[in-house]
Amino acid sequence: MALKQKAVVKAASIALDRILKYADKDPEKNFVKILDYAEKIIGNGLYPIENIEKMKKAAMDPSNIYTQLGKGILRDIDRDIVHHFLITLGIEGGYFGTKQVRANREKYKCNIPWIILFDPTSACNLKCKGCWAAEYGHRQSLSYDEMDSIVTQGKALGTHFYMLTGGEPLIRKNDILLLCAAHPDCAFMSYTNGTLIDDAFCEEVKKVGNLAFALSIEGTEESNDFRRGAGAYRDTMRALGLLKKHKCLYGISVCYTSKNFSYVTSDAFLDAMIDAGVKYAWYFNYMPVGHTADKALIPTPAQRKAMYFWLRKMRNSATGKPIMVIDFQDDGEYVGGCIAGGRNYFHINSAGDIEPCVFIHYSDANIRTHTLLQALQNPLFMAYHRGQPFNDNHLRPCPMLENPDALRKMVHETGAKSTNLITAEDVDTLCGRCDDFAYEWAGVADEIWRTTKHPKTYTSYYRDGEKGLRQ
Repeated sequence: MALKQKAVVKAASIALDRILKYADKDPEKNFVKILDYAEKIIGNGLYPIENIEKMKKAAMDPSNIYTQLGKGILRDIDRDIVHHFLITLGIEGGYFGTKQVRANREKYKCNIPWIILFDPTSACNLKCKGCWAAEYGHRQSLSYDEMDSIVTQGKALGTHFYMLTGGEPLIRKNDILLLCAAHPDCAFMSYTNGTLIDDAFCEEVKKVGNLAFALSIEGTEESNDFRRGAGAYRDTMRALGLLKKHKCLYGISVCYTSKNFSYVTSDAFLDAMIDAGVKYAWYFNYMPVGHTADKALIPTPAQRKAMYFWLRKMRNSATGKPIMVIDFQDDGEYVGGCIAGGRNYFHINSAGDIEPCVFIHYSDANIRTHTLLQALQNPLFMAYHRGQPFNDNHLRPCPMLENPDALRKMVHETGAKSTNLITAEDVDTLCGRCDDFAYEWAGVADEIWRTTKHPKTYTSYYRDGEKGLRQ
């Protein structure tokens, strides 16, 4: 880390300590004053004043859901964890990391990610219906040195945020804690079924300060356990209770299907999660990946349309709820379409295969034979780089689910191999499960795109302009 960057991070850390100590005196009363203080200390140096002004205006309205969420974080989350995540995501990753990512995109003429996902292990102690990890068994794991190398290489590119997937990542929880401690300038989030979370682990999580969670849950006990197995709901709620007791930072991960859609979008479900201390919810459209995949579980076009408008209702400061809800599919318009292939993120499986997406199990590189940069410059990732966005309607972002011919073309032309850990999955077979949905969704998505207002598709991670697009 450059001396100037170290100095800025240290100064911001000291300033943040002052702000949080002030908040502790009376979080409810001092919430707006905290933002005043933040504006004086870090506003001009790191983030635009107008952004802080918008937050201050919202903070004056106690009914605003983001005011409620902010107060909830100050009230419920361990102060060292709040401090660590604000510095790692806001300064290390958000400010310096973003600058470095952009510079490396220009330098290397390829996608460079802001987030990297990787699987510490393929092992899982559950067998959820429609989950490819249920097929893989206890076959593969990344060594600690390999995980450390991924993060070290990623930081050199500007990446400071890492999500752990699987398998069940917490089967490797001791190594994960070591990794978090070795890289305090990074933020980590583990998807988990929660079964391996206990009091002792929660205390270790607070010590490292830079590890958060997304616990898998899908509606009521009945709708959850239909896909995830008997007792899974009970175990997840137990884990949420432990994380709440220890003031850890956590959210939920929701795979929505044609069967559970009404449950996972109900007020009762979200209210129960908010009561359990959940601060964010990642929603994922069911993807028909793997040999046991059931395309009947793909949400219908009517359900996807309902999800689109439900999300915007939930995030409206007046009509929503104090929880940050994000959908991997229906939020494509905010990030300019598909973010995979290293454009914003990529995935490394437990065998070391470097894949464009956690749902796209094809690769032409492996961490044991390639550096991360080499993988980003290999044919498959460069095909993503040239092809993104795969559809000018960003409500149809995915090259598999909504544009299956795009994935067929990239895999065939680049010679990428299936990385299914049991039996190779032919790309035409996989995309064949998506053809019907893609056709049916196209008309619905195009109507929404024509008749609703959308954000400007420019983001700090998107190649806009004549020179950038499709070069």
